[in-house]
Amino acid sequence: MATAPNYAPIPPKSVGVLVVDDDRETADLLAELLSGEGYAVERAYDGHRGLELALTGRFEVAVVDRGLPVCSGTELLTRLRVAGVLTRALMLTARGAIAERVEGLDAGADDYLVKPFDVEELLARVRALHRRRPAKPDFVLLGESRLNLKRRQLVRPGEDPIPLSGRECALLAALAGEPRAVLSRERLHDEVFPDTEARSIVDTYVYYLRRKLGRTSVQTVHGIGYRLGTV
Repeated sequence: MATAPNYAPIPPKSVGVLVVDDDRETADLLAELLSGEGYAVERAYDGHRGLELALTGRFEVAVVDRGLPVCSGTELLTRLRVAGVLTRALMLTARGAIAERVEGLDAGADDYLVKPFDVEELLARVRALHRRRPAKPDFVLLGESRLNLKRRQLVRPGEDPIPLSGRECALLAALAGEPRAVLSRERLHDEVFPDTEARSIVDTYVYYLRRKLGRTSVQTVHGIGYRLGTV
């Protein structure tokens, strides 16, 4: 009987992996190894920058060191989960005590690996996390406001929920996915309105959002597209 070939499939470059480690040598080595496996890798050397990148929701997997400056790995993952970002996370640590592993997993890690680790094991664990399908989040945090994706409403502190249509909610969620980025009309059209040919529908729904949420809720960057404003 023929056996399956002993190799791991190379993921497409569209699969994003975030490496967060304050040891630059380790971070750069991990980025090089993961890039060699076919992943599109970005790196951060402190927890604050790591959290900033992770909150964009662009990454399918994050490899996060537990002992980070500015914002620890456990705090990073806790804040990520509170924000509704479900990027799968592998936590690295030099401490292997059971209590610390439990703390990391409770903070939001999907897997845990103690340093020093075997490179092949790390790559296998990243592949396993990549194969795992995350549950869809129920909400997205937008500053102090919360976008409820199931109920299709924006909830502001101390105010009644603002109901949104399905497409208004999808457009706001797309902008919130990369809150500092300017998204082109073409990209928003393809992501939110793929069943409609007219790209002007993006402008129409931006108008609808501004009418419900305020003029500053979506910012226009002339000649480029739109980005999330103050909601």
